[in-house]
Amino acid sequence: MSGRPRTAFVVVAGFCATLVGVGLARFSYTPLLPAVIANHWFSASAATYLSAANLAGYVLGALSAARLARWFPVRAVLRALMIVTTASLVACAWPLDFLWYCSWRLVSGATGGALMVLAAPTVLPCVDPKQRGLASGIIFMGVGVGIAASGLLVPHFLRHGLTSTWLYLAGISMALTAIAWKGWPQPTAASEATLESPPSHALHSPRQLHLLSTQYALNAAGLVPHMIFLVVFIADGLGRGLATASHYWTAFGIGAIAGPVLAGSVADRYGYQRTLRTGLGVQAVAVAIPAVDPSPAWLLLSTLIMGAFTPGIVPLVLGRIHEMLAHRSIAERTSAWSIATTSFAVLQALAAYGLSYLLVLRGSYAALFIIAATAILCALLIDVLAGAPVRGRPRGATEKPD
Repeated sequence: MSGRPRTAFVVVAGFCATLVGVGLARFSYTPLLPAVIANHWFSASAATYLSAANLAGYVLGALSAARLARWFPVRAVLRALMIVTTASLVACAWPLDFLWYCSWRLVSGATGGALMVLAAPTVLPCVDPKQRGLASGIIFMGVGVGIAASGLLVPHFLRHGLTSTWLYLAGISMALTAIAWKGWPQPTAASEATLESPPSHALHSPRQLHLLSTQYALNAAGLVPHMIFLVVFIADGLGRGLATASHYWTAFGIGAIAGPVLAGSVADRYGYQRTLRTGLGVQAVAVAIPAVDPSPAWLLLSTLIMGAFTPGIVPLVLGRIHEMLAHRSIAERTSAWSIATTSFAVLQALAAYGLSYLLVLRGSYAALFIIAATAILCALLIDVLAGAPVRGRPRGATEKPD
């Protein structure tokens, strides 16, 4: 990312934001959950409600992010969100009562949702347009790093106790907040203004943006079986044990680290719409594999692909919004991204509850993967039937910088 001396610093700041807001604040709770129950901090049912509180907070954060950025300087908002996220990790080190814990899990969800909405749109205007796919991939790689790090670090931290584990996580969050502190750019008047006389091909109707949000939401539902049920499916559904299932979860984390960068790099070369459409097709096949052939090799391939797209779909949709609103203000792009992120969060939460209920009712893991594949196929059909032509990036073409 040459040509702009501060580019590396702002991209690192965005990476730190997604790692803190989602990678640590959300995904570290998954490996902590058994310890929370085993140490009698909360019952199994109460611990599940705490997970739901984080998801609910994520929706609230995604909805309120654009408004916060209008009311206050965006750099101050981003810094405050990372500080509050760190405070929530500290607060969770002591289970004073359920309301206390639930409130802080709600807060951490809200800050994570707001960071996901605001970080990348704040950073990307500082990046060369031809490298924005790679940059957004690095930013959202923070989610994948959080998934992998939580699986590796939390079991080690737990040797020192549950309270210490939360404080260790808070310490990491504090360090990342300090690293990002001076990296956030100061938006200029030029970057906030709407450019005059945008070309007609850059103007997209609200209907097209709503269709993109719908595709993103359906993709979110399609990610749920691998995100939530993969370990228990392999350990119990296939009878291969927890040790084997843990190896697949590690593979999922590896995919999640590589996915955003690979997706963004491909989009830089071939265009976001083409890459997004291809990604939907690949996911539709990959998510169905466990229902068709759960042999080790095919299951590993499915795990790697779906791990890659769990955060990898994010830079593709964000980049597509930037393509559609190429000559609009940062505020308009952030608003569109907020709507898409909210749609993603809502349908993913509904899918998690719905598929959990279906699993209890029917006891069939295969049905979960088939339903997920159907959701992603519907997203692909929406893209095809919407009638928008797929265009790659013309060779030598450049986009006017913000």
